[in-house]
Order: sequence, then C-alpha cells, then structure tokens
Amino acid sequence: MTNRATFSEIRAELLSRYPSGRTPGGVSIDDIVQLRLQNTYDTHLDIARGMASVMRADMAAYDADPSKFTQSLGCWSGFHAQQMIKAVKRLRGTAKGTYVYLSGWMVAGLRNRWGHLPDQSMHEKTAVADLIQEIYVSLRQADEVAINDLFKELKAAGSEDERKAVIDRIDNFESHVVPIIADIDAGFGNEHATYLLAKELIKAGACCLQIENQVSDAKQCGHQDGKVTVPREDFIEKLRACRLAFEELGVDDGVIVARTDSLGAGLTQKVPVSQQPGDLASQYVKWLKTEPISAANPIREGELAIYQGGEFVRPLRLANGLFPFKEGTGRDRVIEDCIASLTQGGADLLWIETDTPNVDEIAGMVAEIRKAVPDAKLTYNNSPSFNWTLNLRKQVRAQWLAEGRIAEADYPDGVDLMKADYDETDLGREADVRLQRFQTDISARAGVFHNLITLPTFHLTAKSVDELSHGYFGDQKMLAYVKTVQREEIRRGIGAVRHQHEVGSDLGDSFKEMVAGERALKAGGQANTMNQFAAE
Repeated sequence: MTNRATFSEIRAELLSRYPSGRTPGGVSIDDIVQLRLQNTYDTHLDIARGMASVMRADMAAYDADPSKFTQSLGCWSGFHAQQMIKAVKRLRGTAKGTYVYLSGWMVAGLRNRWGHLPDQSMHEKTAVADLIQEIYVSLRQADEVAINDLFKELKAAGSEDERKAVIDRIDNFESHVVPIIADIDAGFGNEHATYLLAKELIKAGACCLQIENQVSDAKQCGHQDGKVTVPREDFIEKLRACRLAFEELGVDDGVIVARTDSLGAGLTQKVPVSQQPGDLASQYVKWLKTEPISAANPIREGELAIYQGGEFVRPLRLANGLFPFKEGTGRDRVIEDCIASLTQGGADLLWIETDTPNVDEIAGMVAEIRKAVPDAKLTYNNSPSFNWTLNLRKQVRAQWLAEGRIAEADYPDGVDLMKADYDETDLGREADVRLQRFQTDISARAGVFHNLITLPTFHLTAKSVDELSHGYFGDQKMLAYVKTVQREEIRRGIGAVRHQHEVGSDLGDSFKEMVAGERALKAGGQANTMNQFAAE
C-alpha cells in the first residue's frame, strides 16, 4: 500500500480544524479518521501506480535471489480474488509476492454477455476492464471490513496500552490490494485499438498487461491448434502501444508481459517486407516453408515469390491464404521472438506458451535468450490444460529407464500410467515430489519470476459444486453441506462462514452509528444468526 498518514497524524490534523472533536454538523473526528484509513486507495489509477512499484520491487528481489519468485491464481470474480488473498494472509501473515491473474480465457468463458465462448477474443472488450474494476472493489472492501473490525476493537479497548496496541495494528495494516496481471489477448484489433483498450485496463487498476503475438482476428487459445502469429514488427508496435498507455496515465513503472505462442503456432497471416539483410522481417521470413521455382515448377499468375539464399523460392500458401512455417522451427522462433520483444519492444517479462510442463525444455530456451538479454525473466503458465500427473510420471519413467533403474515392463508407457494404482508406487511418489517443487525448480533454473495457474477457479468451482450437488441431491442431504462446506469453513478459519459480515454488514452498522448514534437501526444485534459463529 502507498505511504499514508498514521492514525495519530490524521487525528491531529482534524483536531486542528475541529478542536471540539466534532464538525459543526456533529460528526465525530474519530469517525472521519476511521473512514479515511478504511479508504486505502483513492482511485484505481492510484492502485495501478502503486502496484506497478510493487511489481518492480519484486522483480529486483528476484534478480538478486531467484527463490523469491511470485505466484498468482486466475480469478473470474472479485470474490474469488478476495478469498484467495484472505487465505494467503491467514497462511503467511502477508500477501507479499501474491498477485491476481486475470485470464482472458475465463472472461470469454464466464464473464461476457453473449454466453460461454471459446478463448478467441470474441467477448466484449469492456468485460476485461469490468472484471479488473470488480476485483479491486472486492479487495478494497476486504480492507474496509478488516479495518472496521480493528476500530471496533479500539472502541472496546479498556486501557491506554490496549488502545496503543490496536492503533499500532491499524497503522501497520497490510492492504488486500495486490498487483493484477491482466490478459489483453492479442490487443483486440490494431495497435491503436490495443492502446485504447490498454488505457481502460490501466484506469481500472491494472499495473501489468500481458499481450500475445497472435493475430487478433484469428486468435486461438494458447493450448489449441490453428494459431497464427504476426510478424515481429507488428507485435512490437502493440508493445509500444501498451507502453504509451502506461506513460500517458502516469504509471511510470507499468509492466508489460510479451507472450509468444510460436512454439505451437505453425502459421502466419502475412509475409513482412524486409528492408535490409538480417532485420526482423528477414528473420521471420526465413522460417517459412518454401519450395524451389523451376521450369518444372514455375511461378504462376497471382503467386508470391521471395528471394532467399541467392534464389527465388515460392512460400507455400494454404487455401485460406495463410503461410505455414517449416516443421520443427517453433523453438528457434520463440527465442527470436523473446529477444526482439525485450530489446526492441521494451517488454519487461516474457511468457512462453508451452504444450507440456517440462523444466528442461523451458530452461534450454531461456538459456539461449539470456545470451542476448542476461536478465530476461518469465511469467509461466502452470496450465490446467496440461495433464500434470501423466506428464510428470512420463518424465520420471523416461529418466529412470535411461538410468537403468527400471525395466520397460515395470511401468506402462501411456495413459495407463495415470491410474490410481500407481499413486503409491516409487514412480508415483517421485512424480508428486517433482510436482511439489516444480515452481521452485523452474524459477531457479529457467528464469521464471512469476508462476501462475490460469484457470484454477474455473475448475475448482466446477469440482466443488459437483461435490456438494452429489451429496445434497443424493443421500446425504444437509449433511453434505455441513460436512463439505460449513464445518470446513469453521475449522479452517474461513471468514466467509459469517457471510453477512464478509459482505459488509458490520461495516454498514458502523456507518449508521456514525451518522445516527443511538438511533441507528443495526443488523448486528442479538437476533443476528451470525452470532452463532465465532469471529474470524
């Protein structure tokens, strides 16, 4: 949270204006102090500026010590984000190093007015900014509720020492507001459209924008087929558009994540024009699949030829007009993409979309990138699109076979390896150990500054609702709810068990008291059923 005045400083300033302790209208200055401190940020643009500085500090800390990587979970509502941050604070005592990831996939799939849509940039642009706004409203409300509870303690304090202890907690309160990494897809149009949308996301509070090098009008999910990339010059223009949006709005430390989908993208929409040997266009064009032009295979009317390696060749072209790349060139294209994005596009972080979670594969690419940019850092998608159990078990099996530790027949090579039968085997346990340390390994060995899971709350919501529904609509009835939800909330200390308090009921009561005193009609009296639950 940005530096703000302390309880004593605000109170002293108010007393200098209202020596009686009340405004002419009868408002207590102590109530004004509370409301000022509950309002942890004035605007969401202030949040963007403050959180950009937080991210920059975290990036510097990671450069000094790669064990200090950051993490996030993808959230598709403000409540998901709020509960995640509250859980982290209960676990660690701080939310430092924790961000919120805003997934374009989940906006498309869950947050647009046109129904559930695939991750193809068909949803409304405004839905992304709306979700950022909603998340920060929820995180700021968590601040208000928590600080209101502290002021209730302050009013109940019996001694000066008790008051000082509570005031110290108020002054050292850590906001629930954390950085958001916002997915702007491929920019939803040309570079000007990208700039206009970027401004809206930043004004909603985003300190970090993640943009990918796919074609806007043919965008696909990163883990689907049919991906089409743009020439590097085009992508650099969009990176610059994002930077201009940050600078215009005074978010000087704004962070840009340049994502490349080239590892799984085999197509491009256009052939860029090379101005001189070795420029970005010629580097991009060299990977196109071509065939020689000869008397037996002449150039035909309407076809394209390029001069390459001392001769004219014909780039292959599909019926839809797209140009395929040579097979097996994705890794090289990724490395070139990343270097160009960092050195010519001004990106701060990289995102390499991969098809499997393999530390060695990613570390190898990063090692090549770091030859040109030594401090290159990544955001990595620990994607639910990967079958993590099967992938890690296959990796262990392959390594152990190569080392002679097992025979081919000891473990199956295929989907059967996924079976629960192998959970408690040596191989299953080793795969789980590697899963547990995956983010630590990839951060230390592959330059991953930020580890995220894109769609966890999508899958968690589906699983949790399925679990409750099976019991509630099955034989367990109310036991299913109590056993799988409420009892666990109570025992884990989840504040949402007191749902009225969680959404601000006590906050509303406090405000009514501020303006109405003893006349206040409050919701939190003896008849409130939330009194059946112990305070968080």
